[in-house]
Amino acid sequence: MADCWNTDTGEAVYRSGDSVKNLRIKVRVERVTSTAALSQHLQEQVLSLPDRGVIELNTLTSYDRRAGDEEEVEVGWQEKLFSQYEMELFQSEAACHTPLDRQYHTEVKALLRAKSRRNHRIFTYTDHDRYTSCLPLQQMHSTVTMVKSTPTFLAERIRQDRRTVDCSVPTAKMITWEPTSRMLNNNTQTMHVMADLGPTAKLGQKENECLLLTIRTDGNGIITVKPDFNKGKEPYRIVTEGHQREVWRLTLENVSTVMKAEEKQREQNMYRDLYVRHKEYLSSLVGQDFEMPPIGVLRYLMNGEIVSAKGFEYDNLYVHILMELPSNWSSLPSQPLSAVTQTCCSRSLGQQDSVAFFSFPFSFETFYMSEKDGQDYVPQWPVLYFKVLSLDFWQRYRTEGYGYLVFPAVPGKHVVTCQTWRPLQTGTRSALRRFFIGGSPELEDQSYVRIPGTFQGERLSRFGFCTETTGSVTFNLHCIQQARAFVDAAMMKKSRQRAFDHLGGFSQQGAVSNILEAFQRARRKMQEVRERVPRDIINT
Repeated sequence: MADCWNTDTGEAVYRSGDSVKNLRIKVRVERVTSTAALSQHLQEQVLSLPDRGVIELNTLTSYDRRAGDEEEVEVGWQEKLFSQYEMELFQSEAACHTPLDRQYHTEVKALLRAKSRRNHRIFTYTDHDRYTSCLPLQQMHSTVTMVKSTPTFLAERIRQDRRTVDCSVPTAKMITWEPTSRMLNNNTQTMHVMADLGPTAKLGQKENECLLLTIRTDGNGIITVKPDFNKGKEPYRIVTEGHQREVWRLTLENVSTVMKAEEKQREQNMYRDLYVRHKEYLSSLVGQDFEMPPIGVLRYLMNGEIVSAKGFEYDNLYVHILMELPSNWSSLPSQPLSAVTQTCCSRSLGQQDSVAFFSFPFSFETFYMSEKDGQDYVPQWPVLYFKVLSLDFWQRYRTEGYGYLVFPAVPGKHVVTCQTWRPLQTGTRSALRRFFIGGSPELEDQSYVRIPGTFQGERLSRFGFCTETTGSVTFNLHCIQQARAFVDAAMMKKSRQRAFDHLGGFSQQGAVSNILEAFQRARRKMQEVRERVPRDIINT
């Protein structure tokens, strides 16, 4: 019989879309005495015998459970049930100092006049009581028996000897582990269900009070119950303190009213109407017109990511990117045109070179407006220059490589891997300086990686400029092009699009239009040839 107890006293978390005021819980406590348990056990054994009518156990069958040995109360959310101690305390108006105390004084007087008190042992502490926040939970939780495991001596020594190693910790505190005030939920409400487990003649003593149930809820519909409802399982066991060590059974049952099918359907319809109205309200704020650039302007949006870098000589790499806008291109004043990644340590993946994964996102938004409508004009795309550098423990900087990336002309997703090189100064002195104190030749103008935009000559000679091939950098690019010409059918029927339409000529509509125009031109030329050829030659 001693093993028929529920030892799972952990908390349970529920989520409800209904109001928490509809929560109702049935709490039952029952004293388990050794004499009562023994009498019941012996009586069951005697009644099972074939000659049970001969034996009479008047001593055992005459046991009658007293009224104070069990109590069952149905409690609602934040429903106040007064204990015997509070009934005696709030009877005197002199002990009431706060408005809540005076309210309790009025309620206690009403209960005494009506003689309608329905509880004696079970009582509650609501969220408004001063006992709720200062209640010693550790002391109260010890009344419900729990199965605890004591760590062995070896496990305790291993835990004490285990130390965390702190290495390469940055001087700046980049991550705050403590929760900020914005994460705190101030809408939490708590309710305690208590019981006075003392003798019936000595109810009202604070040392006999013990915690039965704790209910906590927040404004998001989360309800935490500790311990959980029995749900058909064995009752919980409560052992009182003192020399008697009495044992009580605790049973918790959720008796909240179940919503009917009609009411549930009505509530779902109400929420559905509410969501539809909220969606319409948001749509009215946003509007139905899609944002479009002005006429004659191409909007180019790139959402990119620096994925990784590999094949470089030194570790602790970081990448500096810079966007160059050609003529007739512009950007918003708030648009940054450069960015720097974090410093990343590389690692080896099998037999491949060491790889440093950055996963650094960046975004550029540019606009193109052509000032030349000539058919021979070829527009230029923006260029993304990047430089890979390394920074070691001794704060030694080294240039690892230069590279560039031209914005893709085709919208969509692109995975591009760019090879890099760095300037090389011949001689042992330069190599020793790079190894011991850092530093290496750098480009004064980073656009020198390709043809600079300021170059006006016919040929660019780099004869005598020494470089060394280094590693590679991988990019993930997601490109979007937007222009009014893409949706304007009249513009697509023209024999030749303007310069800004050439930028989007790789779209599906532009490709179909070009194919149809080429087919019409070929058909007209074939008809002209047939008209020039004599009839007799065609007939033969």
